[in-house]
Amino acid sequence: MKLLKNLFIGILFLTISSSHAQVSVNVNIGTPPAWGPTGHTDARYYYLPDLQMYYDINASSYLYQNNGKWLRSRNLPKAYRNYDLYNGYKVVLNNYRGNTPYDNFNTHREKYGKGYRGEPQQTIGQRPGKGYGDKNHDHDDGHRDGDGHGNGHGHDKH
Repeated sequence: MKLLKNLFIGILFLTISSSHAQVSVNVNIGTPPAWGPTGHTDARYYYLPDLQMYYDINASSYLYQNNGKWLRSRNLPKAYRNYDLYNGYKVVLNNYRGNTPYDNFNTHREKYGKGYRGEPQQTIGQRPGKGYGDKNHDHDDGHRDGDGHGNGHGHDKH
């Protein structure tokens, strides 16, 4: 009987303790790549004018057109494998929160044509390579010019 009483008290204690447990929710908003511009922690997308494509920070993926369809890939398309993401301009899209930034592609393409440069940008990190070795945020899959220096240009708050 004493064992049954102690078991009952133990179960009651556990029930009361668990009812006071706090619930914690962790939302992962994505880690910007090292080649991304500094100062834009609230952005989800970059528009890459030279490539006419987007980069989704949350999904660590590129969004680009292929035969009229928008595709997602964790790697740059083969045609752009040698593109220098550290030196290429990134338009930060702070005003878009959906899943299809390409709905505004015609506007972005017209406003930010190939070769577009806005205010000077600094990248979050330096290009991994000779003397650096920091590959923690490298999403460019080896697309660098090999000089070991990261010197980007400008940021745009559009």
